[in-house]
Amino acid sequence: MSELISDIKKLKKEKNAVILAHCYQNAEIDEVADYVGDSLYLSRMAAETDADIIVFAGVYFMAQTAKILNPDKKVLLPRLESGCLMADMINLEQVREFKAKYPDIPVVCYINSTAEVKTECDICCTSSNAVKIVKSLNTPKVLFLPDNYLGKWVEEQLGTTEVITYPGYCPTHLRIKQEDIIEAKKKYPEAEVLAHPECHREVVKLADYTGSTTGIMKHAIESDKKQFIIATEKGVVDRLKRDYPEKEFILIKDNIICPNMKWHTLEDIYNALANEQHEITVARETAQKALLCINRMLEVSA
Repeated sequence: MSELISDIKKLKKEKNAVILAHCYQNAEIDEVADYVGDSLYLSRMAAETDADIIVFAGVYFMAQTAKILNPDKKVLLPRLESGCLMADMINLEQVREFKAKYPDIPVVCYINSTAEVKTECDICCTSSNAVKIVKSLNTPKVLFLPDNYLGKWVEEQLGTTEVITYPGYCPTHLRIKQEDIIEAKKKYPEAEVLAHPECHREVVKLADYTGSTTGIMKHAIESDKKQFIIATEKGVVDRLKRDYPEKEFILIKDNIICPNMKWHTLEDIYNALANEQHEITVARETAQKALLCINRMLEVSA
C-alpha cells in the first residue's frame, strides 16, 4: 500500500492534480487526499484550487459541483457508480412540480442533488450551513429539497420560518432508530450522543448535539467528555478513533455505512489519475444556472 500511496502522490505532482475526499470515505484515502471534510468545506476547496485536475473521492453530485465551480478543469470521479440515493429521489420534472404546488416561495436546495435540480433552485445549502442559508432569505416560508429531515430540523432551529419539505431522505441515516439511542445511552450513561440532522426527528431529540459531519467532529474534539455515541456514517468514527485515541467513539450501529461513499479505493484513485478516466461533464447551460445557486450559498457562508 505504501508504494501505491507513493505512486499517487507522484502522479499528483506530475499532473498538477488535487484530491478531495469526503469524510465518509474509506479512511486510508486520507493518505493521499489534499483536503478531507464535509460538502461545504470541499465545495470551498474546489472553488479555490489552482490544480488542473480534481480527483473527487466522494459521490456523483459532489464531483458535479466541483465541475460547475471549475468548468475549465478536468474533474474525475474514481468510480462512476458512486451515486447518492437521496439525490436520485428528485429529478428536474419533480422539482418543477413541487414548485408549481407552492408558487412564489423561495427554493432551498440541499447540495445532495443533481446539477439539473439545482438549476431550478434559488440557493444551495449543506448540513453545515442550512440554518444560516434559510435565515438569510428572511421570508416566512421556504421550499426545501430533497431532504425532509434536514428541512424540518432547520424549521425547528429557527422557529420563525415554515419549511415546506420534499419527501426525500438518506437511507443510511434512517437506519438509526429511537430505540438504538435509548439502548446506547443505557449502556454508556456518561457518553454524549452526537447526531446528524438527516436522522429521524426522534433520534435528534435524544441527541446532546446535532450537526454536520464537521460539526460532530469538532464538537467531539473540543468537548471535555471522553466518551461519545456517534449517530452518523462510520467514516466519521474511523477518523475520530484514529486521530483522538485518548477518547472513546462508539458507532451507534455497525450498519451505518453508506455503500456509495465506500466505493472508492486507493487503486481506483490511482487508475483515475493515471488514465485521466471517468471525467465528469455538465452541460454548459445547466452548469451556468446551477452555479448561481451554489455561488449564492458560498457568498452567504463566507
